[in-house]
Amino acid sequence: KSSVQTIGEEQIQNPYTELLVLKGHQDIVRFLVQIDDYRFASAGDDGVVFLWNAQTGEKLFELRGHAHKITAIASFSSSDDSEEKKYFILTASADRTVIVWDCTNGRLVQKVSCFHSTVKCLTVLQSLDVWLSGGSDLCVWNRKLDLLCKTSHLTDAGISALVEFPKSCVAAAVGKELLIFRLVPSDDESEGWNVFEVKRLVDHQDNILSLVSVNDLTFVTGSHVGELIVWDALDWTKQASECNFWDSCANLDVQPEIKLSQSPNETSIQHLTCDEE
Repeated sequence: KSSVQTIGEEQIQNPYTELLVLKGHQDIVRFLVQIDDYRFASAGDDGVVFLWNAQTGEKLFELRGHAHKITAIASFSSSDDSEEKKYFILTASADRTVIVWDCTNGRLVQKVSCFHSTVKCLTVLQSLDVWLSGGSDLCVWNRKLDLLCKTSHLTDAGISALVEFPKSCVAAAVGKELLIFRLVPSDDESEGWNVFEVKRLVDHQDNILSLVSVNDLTFVTGSHVGELIVWDALDWTKQASECNFWDSCANLDVQPEIKLSQSPNETSIQHLTCDEE
């Protein structure tokens, strides 16, 4: 049977949400990433990556190479004057590996397995022709998957999110803190880079779960206890904030009651996205 289910075949149609139901994963889907204007990828706890046609819902490729759940995913393109643009996917897993996949044929291009901890986030810096992995430390890699540099051990919990800024800077969410790093070319004639911490922002009261760039001037962070902070991406100052703490007025001397559902003011910001408008 086809993996594409048109709404109305087996369930009641909701005209305000679903158009197609895409089936294939055997566990929770945690990641969706756009590849180009007509393809996207999905990944999750079953350790499998699926490439889909976004217009028809057709499953294009089933990418298997990880032994455990997918923990991060990123897409990027590569081209030069002699060839047409090619699209690739980076995936990280709890098996402490990172794989590069070719979206044209679904083949595994290269696999890196030298990590000492699980990679929890990946980001590609197209302007610098490098990509970053975040786990217990921050690593900088070139397109050939050569390790160019890395930070010292940052945290056992790991970097939860990464985002690129102007002027060769990146932000890394590490627990409650937001660490700003700058990438600087090596002094020698090699194609290497050095990474330096330039600022540490400690405005959040709980762990930062989401981090997104709005444009070259603004980025936003969200925390476990519902804090939303808007930042300036050039000088990293706080521009606006909205806090929605869990039972902030509760009496701490009283034993909390067990509740089966969240109250309206218990809002955790798990994910943020931007439509680039």
